[in-house]
Amino acid sequence: MNDPVSLLSQGPPETVLPPEPEDVRAALAEAAASSEPVAAFGSVCVRWPQCLDAWAGLGECLEAGEATPALAYAAFRTGYHRGLDRLRAGGWRGSGHVRWRHATNRGFLRALSGLQRVAAEIGEHAEAQRCAVFLMQLDPEWPPSDDAFG
Repeated sequence: MNDPVSLLSQGPPETVLPPEPEDVRAALAEAAASSEPVAAFGSVCVRWPQCLDAWAGLGECLEAGEATPALAYAAFRTGYHRGLDRLRAGGWRGSGHVRWRHATNRGFLRALSGLQRVAAEIGEHAEAQRCAVFLMQLDPEWPPSDDAFG
């Protein structure tokens, strides 16, 4: 006899990352307001390498500037991989939701979304497609409104 498959009546499990400590949030706010945001976000990445918002912010600054797309790609990919580590540490087991509506998940989702954009830009279309599918699996309401990233 086959064992029955257990289905959750409320749907897939949801993971919410814990908030960053106050000093990290303050450094992120300073970086966002900096006249040299690439250097400022880079400093946050160096001081707190597990901070997903820092990697996403660095990638976004590099993407918006005149840097080669390879640098933005590297920042987003680092944020994505650090995010997978943080999600696993938070109980995520490779499936289930990681929703944008939880502010603490946004650094990871921004990094993954940035990776999707830059992968497409540099011709890594298979990777861009995988990222797009993963974003929809993590948050079926993806993408957030255009002003949500601002």
